[in-house]
Amino acid sequence: MRGISRQNPDVPEELRGTYAGLAHESTIGYLKHLGVTAVELLPVHAFTSEQRLIREGLTNYWGYNTLNFFSPHAPYATRAAQAAGPEAVLVEFKGMVKLLHEAGIEVILDVVYNHTAEEGIGGPRTSLRGIDNATYYRQDANGVYIDVTGVGNTVNFGHPVPQRLVLDSLRYWAQEVQIDGFRFDLAVTLGRGEDASYSRDHPLINDMLSDPALSDVKLIAEPWDVGIGGWQTGNFPGGTDGRDGWSEWNDRYRDRVRNFWLADIAEARRNGQAPIGIGGFATRLAGSSNTFSPERGPLASINFVTAHDGFTMADLTAYDVKHNLGNGENNRDGTDNNRSFNHGTEGPTLDERVLLDRHKTMRNLMGTLLLSAGVPMITAGDEFGRSQRGNNNAYCQDSELTWMSWLRTREQREMLDTTRRLLELRRDNPALRPSRFAVYGQTTPNASHMDWYDATGALMDDEDWNSPENRTLQYLAASTPDKEEFNRVLLVVHGVEDDVEVSLPVAPGVESYQLLWDSATEVPILEDGVELAPGSTRLVGGTSMQLYRANGPRVETTTSAA
Repeated sequence: MRGISRQNPDVPEELRGTYAGLAHESTIGYLKHLGVTAVELLPVHAFTSEQRLIREGLTNYWGYNTLNFFSPHAPYATRAAQAAGPEAVLVEFKGMVKLLHEAGIEVILDVVYNHTAEEGIGGPRTSLRGIDNATYYRQDANGVYIDVTGVGNTVNFGHPVPQRLVLDSLRYWAQEVQIDGFRFDLAVTLGRGEDASYSRDHPLINDMLSDPALSDVKLIAEPWDVGIGGWQTGNFPGGTDGRDGWSEWNDRYRDRVRNFWLADIAEARRNGQAPIGIGGFATRLAGSSNTFSPERGPLASINFVTAHDGFTMADLTAYDVKHNLGNGENNRDGTDNNRSFNHGTEGPTLDERVLLDRHKTMRNLMGTLLLSAGVPMITAGDEFGRSQRGNNNAYCQDSELTWMSWLRTREQREMLDTTRRLLELRRDNPALRPSRFAVYGQTTPNASHMDWYDATGALMDDEDWNSPENRTLQYLAASTPDKEEFNRVLLVVHGVEDDVEVSLPVAPGVESYQLLWDSATEVPILEDGVELAPGSTRLVGGTSMQLYRANGPRVETTTSAA
């Protein structure tokens, strides 16, 4: 919330870093020009900094330390609104939501119901502990807190009172403030019953789906916490009675994409060959049908390569290890499992070869994200290559390190153009965004027909799918629409650093191919390329992707699946 406009020179100084700053015509114009359709805000419920940060003169920048589930964070409002009181802060917040809606942009809130700012026993007593400690916090028979969140306390959703508190809060934000959706931090905690185990049938998890006041609201789970049985990706419920169900952050997608374009390439440089082939990557590209049930479909998957925690996309390509000393924890904080690759030099460099490799890898990561089936989530700043100088846990860095820069290098402007072009191609080609999974042997509406070819243009077999020696595929996707026009695309993926020649597939109905995008080029193609005949050979640069429109009439056929 604060970082997106804090340094924007086109936003008046008094509005920078505020709700009004996000709603300013300059910020909204940028979002619309980029082509996004929703913004997800890190926590804006009233919050405070942890006691350790206060002692060390640091600030909680992310907001995962909630004081109040019903009030917008006052310091994010303009000084004028803060001086006028809480009602003025709320008016500014509602005005922001209204202006974003008028621009066609939805507002999703990252909400933190799993714990509060009261920390462990002995921490500050600001709300629930003073009201009814035994009811609101999960603890054993001796009053010792059972912590599955990693921050000292866990709200007890085995009791109906905390469940009601969350539902009341959600109804307020959805109805009174007109919020479009919620992303639930450590959502598994909300589904833990009296015995502390997670169940997808937990009353709170299902009440959110069935509550009439939340019928049009998007529900997005971070499907894990740090307790026993805490990893539950793919195990949140789907919709009922025609209603959409839960969507989930897909960490399996994140890990596979990072491995394919980063860790595997690093391994290939060391040992001459990547450790795995392309099959698992292709399954993620096609919507993760091995993670989400058929009735939920690919839109259950929130695809992401980066998020607020972890490396930025630029830093994934520039650092092998984290550099978090500025956080005051002796570099102990933040994950060590980054699946990153610095391409030969740690951190900033003037080596042109290293820089070219890094920029191409960023284009591959963004291209994969925006051309995959599912719902893509871009971390703000990744669209142009924002760096945090290797800090992969910048939760306490409220500074230029984390704020979005509006002064950009030529390479960053080129990356921004690439992201805009990819979002445009996603909008223009329904075959890239099916809403249902394919069913083998059937034609399913809104589930793209998928065929998979190797570099020679032959259909892939099981050996091609699983062999670490095969890291090149051609993915032909044809839409099966019930509303949009028929559309068919070919995506070529090559995960080896040497160039390769591919033969464009000869497929039923395809009369020609037109190149739309090539990740090997710094500047994106803005017009359709010349028409190429099926069977034509094309050179594909090392570790790169190419997207083609496949022209020709629709041919009725049953659907294959990845």
